[in-house]
Order: sequence, then structure tokens, then C-alpha cells
Amino acid sequence: MSGIDVLASQEPDAVTDIRRLLPIIALCASLMPVALAAEPQGRITGVGGIFFKSKDPKELMAWYRDVLGIKLEAWGGAAMPYDAPKHPPAVIVNAFDQATDYMDPSKREFMLNFAVDDLSAFLNRLKAKGVAVLKRDDSDPSGKFAWIVDPDGTKIELWEPKAGPAPK
Repeated sequence: MSGIDVLASQEPDAVTDIRRLLPIIALCASLMPVALAAEPQGRITGVGGIFFKSKDPKELMAWYRDVLGIKLEAWGGAAMPYDAPKHPPAVIVNAFDQATDYMDPSKREFMLNFAVDDLSAFLNRLKAKGVAVLKRDDSDPSGKFAWIVDPDGTKIELWEPKAGPAPK
């Protein structure tokens, strides 16, 4: 005998009420986000930092502060929040073929990409500080881009994302 059958023999009105509520309960359950398969523990949850070598780390980080406007912490590095206004909702991580020229003229094996809120205004600030812009591209479907090089020769991609969801 099921639980509803037992309840029906003792409280017939309660069973009728439960049967009336079942479609509403089913609708509510269908509207609630439910993970079909829970994510296992012990997984990557995001980018915790970017670390790289420099011939003069203090001078390089001062350039990032003075030229790019990145606030440095007392310990010498920067802590950049994900929830800054107009910041994209995701950090993109991607590997390029070793033969790519996308990171040229840099000889480094990586490139930094910084999201900016207004590419034109940011480039004007950089030009006023004597920073050469390698190239600008306003035609990409994911937003506007420009490229510069830091004092260590690392190529930096500046990206003004288009409003909307993160690239997939």
C-alpha cells in the first residue's frame, strides 16, 4: 500500500488537496534551476592570478600603474575584481598554435588581454603617455580591439567587449 493510499483511507480530503496541488508543484519544480549532474568537488573555479617573469618587476609594475592605470597593492601586484562595471562575465583562457603570429611582435609565449570600458578614451590616454598602438580593429563581432607592447616586450590586447553574454 502506498503512502497516498494510507492517507486516502485516513484523510480522503487531504488526498484530493494533494492531487490538486501536484500540477502546481510540478510547474514550480520545472521553473527551478536544477543541476542534472552535480559538479564534483576538486575542480577549477576561475583564474586566481597571472604571474610572469620580468627583468625589472618593480619598474614594469610601475609602468602598469602609471601608464595603464592599474591600481597596485602594497605587495606590488594588482587585484582586479571580476565585478567591475562593464567587465565581461568570464575570463577567456585559450591556447594558440605554437606557430601563430598573433602575439607578434612579442617573443613571449603569452599575451595579456585587458578589458576596457571605452577603447577610444583609453587609447587617447595611452597616446598622451607616448605608448604606440600597434593596431586597432573595431570590426570584430565580440567587440573592439587594440594592441600595444609593454616595456618587457609583452603584447597586450585591449578589448572593449560588446554588451551581452560572454563569448562561447
